[in-house]
Amino acid sequence: MRNLCKQCMQCSLLVLLLVVGNSEELLAELRLPAIFGDQMVLQQKQPITIWGWATAGEKIRVEFAGQKVETTAGKDTRWQLQIAALDASFEAQTLVVSGDRDTVQIKDVLVGEVWLCGGQSNMEMTMGGTVNRDLEIASADYEGIRFLRIPHVSQGEPREDIIIEKDGDCQWQRCTTESVAECTGVGYYFARGLHRILKVPVGIVDVSWGGTMAQHWINEEKLNAVAEMKPYFADYNERLSRWNEFGGEAQAQAAYQAALAKWESDNAEALAKKERVAGRPNAGQYENPARQRHPAGMYNGMIHPIRDFDFRGILFYQGENNSFGESWKPFYATFPLVIQQWRESFGDLPFGIIQIAGWSSRRSMTYDMNHHTNVIREIQFDTWQATQQTGLIATYDTNSNQGIHPGAKRPVGERSARWALGSVYGVKGFRSNTAISYLGPVYEGYEVQDSKVEIRFVKETCAGLRINKDDDVGFYIAGENGEFHHARARVTRVEGVDRLVVWSDDVPQPVAVRYAWSNLPNGRLMNSRELPAFPFRTDDWKMTPHQSEGDYQRGIRKP
Repeated sequence: MRNLCKQCMQCSLLVLLLVVGNSEELLAELRLPAIFGDQMVLQQKQPITIWGWATAGEKIRVEFAGQKVETTAGKDTRWQLQIAALDASFEAQTLVVSGDRDTVQIKDVLVGEVWLCGGQSNMEMTMGGTVNRDLEIASADYEGIRFLRIPHVSQGEPREDIIIEKDGDCQWQRCTTESVAECTGVGYYFARGLHRILKVPVGIVDVSWGGTMAQHWINEEKLNAVAEMKPYFADYNERLSRWNEFGGEAQAQAAYQAALAKWESDNAEALAKKERVAGRPNAGQYENPARQRHPAGMYNGMIHPIRDFDFRGILFYQGENNSFGESWKPFYATFPLVIQQWRESFGDLPFGIIQIAGWSSRRSMTYDMNHHTNVIREIQFDTWQATQQTGLIATYDTNSNQGIHPGAKRPVGERSARWALGSVYGVKGFRSNTAISYLGPVYEGYEVQDSKVEIRFVKETCAGLRINKDDDVGFYIAGENGEFHHARARVTRVEGVDRLVVWSDDVPQPVAVRYAWSNLPNGRLMNSRELPAFPFRTDDWKMTPHQSEGDYQRGIRKP
């Protein structure tokens, strides 16, 4: 009998422990997504979305700026609500989120304009890497400009929140001397331009990652519809299969160490024999490809988790890594898809496209006329022309170091701010009844007159058209044979509108003109605001980018 009672007591204790254990698993911690944090900025003049996770069925209370709103966590533990629109404010306030057991406080919160800055390394480049960093960082004193850098997270499937792997990641910071060196350079100058004119707090969320291609920022479903994406998915799946064969992180690292040891032995033996040995094993081949750059990877890990955050607009600087080999081929579809994807995620927001600059040196006329960067810039231009609520910012004239990472980010950021202020906010110029202008001359059409070609630009963009008479570089002209030559150019005025005349003694019967058409464009054509003319061409001839099979022809696959 005693043994039976003892067994009953043990069974009861076991049941109790199981119940307690299960109840603890059901009691989820009250938390907000990683994008919320001290010193953040919330978007003004529109309802503000707040969300997070808690125990299923738990009542959640949010308090901010005198408002109190409640909701209940769903069966999936997620909760979401909105607080009413607020005016901009420099007053530091506290966002309080309370559940049945826990309370979370987000302190020093401002309300103003919040922009998403995405792309690759030229957006990612921090203030610490830009020219004039010694002066700019030392003088930065903007308590009302805040920035957040989203950690580099690539995932095979969409994530509900950002992965934080180390302390200090994903924290909002002020643009002051102490921290601004880590802020995106383009984003900083852009935010400073808005801050000075709008007189409101500005928040920048940086989702850039060097070396990414357009297809990395789009979900898999959309990419599957693009035929040119098949080889990229095939490569990714092959790497996934190889990773799965390793059997996990530990096994993969063991395989890498074994391969490295063998290489070191083979290399030592080859050196002794004065022979060459194969290259050192690539550590990246022994890492999880789902955590590396791959189609949809950055969308899954960096965009999807913040899709409910409220922004005023988007600034996107990407295209360089679609300018190598044959990576230009899907760009006609993937670049417009970035805009479509991000607008589905964040709403129908204004989208600023920063046109890539270029790098290296010019080599030959054929090389210049067929370079991948021309394809990328043209697709960016055509996407801008075909897509509402977008802007295009030229940068080719800002590259003074001839590298793929121009250090002069101030003109890029300030031109981007011009676009936002004039086009998005409708700010008028000083002593003017019209919005701030941001466009340089935009090509409209041409007419051949004897041995010269007259170029027309969109009227509103070419007032005060100018070019240095001693420096009319960047112009190319060709006859029926398609052979381009360097050309001369002069500004003329027809019926009160500035136009451009282009010619060359080597081409007596011209049929086509191109401007700033090169890997590293050179040209000084601008308007009275000294805003550069966008690269253009009057022809639609096929181009064959070097290191590529197949041709690019504008209009065949036009966004």
